[in-house]
Amino acid sequence: MESAGNLAGQVALVTGAGRGIGRAVALALAGRGARVVLAARTAAQIEAAAAEIAREGGEALAVPADVSREEDVRALFDRLRERFEGRLDILVNNAGIGIFGPLETFSAADFDRVLAVNLRGTFLCAREAMRLMRPRRRGWIINVSSVVGIKGYPLQAAYTASKHGVVGLTKSLAAEAQPHGIRVSVILPGGVDTELAGAARPDLDRSVLLRPEDIAQTVLYLLSLSDRAAVDQIYIRRRASPPF
Repeated sequence: MESAGNLAGQVALVTGAGRGIGRAVALALAGRGARVVLAARTAAQIEAAAAEIAREGGEALAVPADVSREEDVRALFDRLRERFEGRLDILVNNAGIGIFGPLETFSAADFDRVLAVNLRGTFLCAREAMRLMRPRRRGWIINVSSVVGIKGYPLQAAYTASKHGVVGLTKSLAAEAQPHGIRVSVILPGGVDTELAGAARPDLDRSVLLRPEDIAQTVLYLLSLSDRAAVDQIYIRRRASPPF
């Protein structure tokens, strides 16, 4: 894997790329020369981000997709294969939703929806990425979990279960991928100033939260590592929260 200082020619796919962390990651990768595929459910958002990349001289492809739907994920990867001749160097699984409330009144439909997007979507995209990366014996899959992937908070049972699942999925996939030259990492951000964080924790002072760009810089850090190094997980917290 080349240094993140020069991703020229590499192909990166970012899910949930229309806003928040995903958008920041897509712009950061494009800024280092990667050709970026932006996926999200809202076409207008990813098209605006792709246009911004193009204005800066980068190359971007916006593909509307709901990652919880297998047919959407297959169509997304078909577009990627067609545009970039089957090449994929970097996958950032960032798409996610949050629905919050007391467990005793939480609907099964809402529980299923959160796991479908956050966990099933990560699985579906990682599976398709492996099919492209394995023959080339290179690539990096970066899954975005959350601090709730290692902790639990009230009113967040479905979201917490999904993000714990992403961590577990990452561990297993990393073991499967390593013999094929593919690295798999998971990032667990603490509170990030996004719409989702505002819904989950309205009590937090937004001024002390992490910014999406902090997570984008973490992605670039991973991609800057030499072929000798691999990172299993990174927990990045807001400075105002307690250490360890």
